[in-house]
Amino acid sequence: MKIVRNVTIVILAVLLLILGSSCVVVTNEDEYSLIRQFGKVDHVVSEAGISFKIPFIQSVYTLPKKTLLYDLSASDVITSDKKTMICDSYILWEITDPLKFAQTLNSSISNAESRLDTVIYNSTKNVISSITQEDVISGRDGELSASIINNVGTTLDQYGIHLLAFETKQLDLPNDNKAAVYERMISERDNIAATYTAEGSSEAQIIHNTTDMDVTVMLSEAEKQAEILVAEGEAEYMRILSEAYADPDRQEFYSFVRSLDALKASMTGNNKTVILSPDSPLASIFYEQ
Repeated sequence: MKIVRNVTIVILAVLLLILGSSCVVVTNEDEYSLIRQFGKVDHVVSEAGISFKIPFIQSVYTLPKKTLLYDLSASDVITSDKKTMICDSYILWEITDPLKFAQTLNSSISNAESRLDTVIYNSTKNVISSITQEDVISGRDGELSASIINNVGTTLDQYGIHLLAFETKQLDLPNDNKAAVYERMISERDNIAATYTAEGSSEAQIIHNTTDMDVTVMLSEAEKQAEILVAEGEAEYMRILSEAYADPDRQEFYSFVRSLDALKASMTGNNKTVILSPDSPLASIFYEQ
């Protein structure tokens, strides 16, 4: 009897342990716990920790609560100028509403990736089809990714999904016409550069001609003012002399000084001998008393 009792206790303990473990729900930091009852989600546990459920009636299904990466398949897209390009990209996404996710996608990550593939491809196709091939190539620094995310908008909200980032691994031309397209783009850039250079040279020549004309006018005006000042100075000089030698005594002295100046000017070279006739005005300065 003692053995039977001990066996019974052990069996009861095991049953209680199994029953207790089936009641406990452990939720980790990086996951959601969905409590299902009769096939439907009864409630969602979003916070990490321990919670409880009804054993044998309720079941637990977990979803990732972290950033997920999905690598999209490379696909052909056509630009607005009817040029084909190869787009190979990936996205970062997360589940923000696990209840919506479970209801619309049956709690399946593969279903979510299939829906993301369709939405992102359509958005990429719409954005690239609205711009030229040249703009696609020049927009690979982030503008294109931003436009695609903006085009997706709130489409994924109905699935409880949030798109974090869209990045292109490859966005290039098909190999068969890559060289021809790049050569055409280089030629167009060279033409634009030549146009800018010609316009710059024309503007520089206009500025140079205008400056030369302004300088010529300024120099002409300065020379004119200089001649006026010289003439006014000479006139003032003559007026001062006229006033200074207005009386007879000063006139005589002035005539004497002018005669000396004339004599000095005539004595040039090494020969300092001057021969004057008696009636010369210069000779009079030597024999007048």
